[in-house]
Amino acid sequence: MPDIQVNPKLISFLTFIPMFIISITIHEFAHAFIAHKFGDDTAKNEGRYSLNPLKHIDLVGTIILPIASFVSGFALIGWAKPVPINSSNFKNRLRDDAIVSFAGPFSNFFLSVLFFVFFIFTYNLSNGQSETILSLLWYGVFFNVFLCLFNLIPIPPLDGAHILFDLFPNKYTASLFKFGLYGSFILLLFIYSPLWNYFMELVMWVLHIFLVIGNMA
Repeated sequence: MPDIQVNPKLISFLTFIPMFIISITIHEFAHAFIAHKFGDDTAKNEGRYSLNPLKHIDLVGTIILPIASFVSGFALIGWAKPVPINSSNFKNRLRDDAIVSFAGPFSNFFLSVLFFVFFIFTYNLSNGQSETILSLLWYGVFFNVFLCLFNLIPIPPLDGAHILFDLFPNKYTASLFKFGLYGSFILLLFIYSPLWNYFMELVMWVLHIFLVIGNMA
């Protein structure tokens, strides 16, 4: 029988995809849910008030870019189709918009905690023997911590840019939104710059805190 070897890179990609889809779906739904609670039904009227992943898929960010990243060997990155928000429907425009913007990253933090609880439970139940399940759950912890912190970066179109403006509304924070499409290019430059290493150190520090809390460090 031939010795069949599976490329670890392919395994990593196949692990990435379901976590990616689940995480971005929850993230976008959280925006729509809180916006609805604050009186803005724009997302609901456009069919985005849903946990159906197909409602949130962006052709480029959810399909093309992750596949291209996998083929090229670059960092596995991507995004969902942004949920439409009309802040003029909010009673307190700046406060409510900040909370709606923060809802996405917070949902990822909540998911990371949830995955970690399952990770600890599975680890203790199996005495650390269920490596495949543990790896999948730990990836869920890592990816959602990553998404939470990444989306808090104050570069458009990330949530952090909206939060920064809502908390400190002035001409300087407002100028962030003048970048438009250039914001995505600035973000890519950041990702492939030496600054990215500092960001990943922050992600690893938060993961270490998880392990300390779980008495696993």
